[in-house]
Amino acid sequence: MDLRFRKSLGALFGALLCIAPVAQAQQDGGLSNMGVVQSLILTVAPEALYAQSDFGQRIAREIEEESLAIAAENRQIEAELTAEERELTELRDTLAPTEFRARAEAFDEKVQRLRREQDEKARAVGTRNEEARRALLTAAQPILLQLMAESGAVAVLDRRAVLLSVDSVDITEQAIARVNAEFGAGENILPLRP
Repeated sequence: MDLRFRKSLGALFGALLCIAPVAQAQQDGGLSNMGVVQSLILTVAPEALYAQSDFGQRIAREIEEESLAIAAENRQIEAELTAEERELTELRDTLAPTEFRARAEAFDEKVQRLRREQDEKARAVGTRNEEARRALLTAAQPILLQLMAESGAVAVLDRRAVLLSVDSVDITEQAIARVNAEFGAGENILPLRP
């Protein structure tokens, strides 16, 4: 090969090496640096962070178990109340009106009390879900701060509040992986239910 051809080939190869990083930067908007997103603004999907984390999945299983237990309890209470109502109806003709009225009022009070108790249990299950979400986001703050520092970011926004963004600024998957590594099923965020 002649020397001019080698120099031309070397210049071409050098130019290609310079163009490759620029092409990569253009593909992701110039946001990556050695695998870490580089952006002043990052986004995270809190719902996905909760639902896809080991902690969120554990809470979902516990809530499902509690909900099934409440539903079974409701069916049992309903059967008992139906039998009690049937018995009261059968006694109507044999009891004095004042005694029947007293028993009917006591039965009605019992029904209302049981309904309130069961409704309170159902509300507590719903409240547990919201408490768990807040607890996870509080526990995950140092992780999100670390991802911000690594990315040179000044803010992490809720993805739902962002009208447009490139996918590469979404750190949800990295946050889930780090939350799982740090907390696992999250017994130290919220204790396991017995």
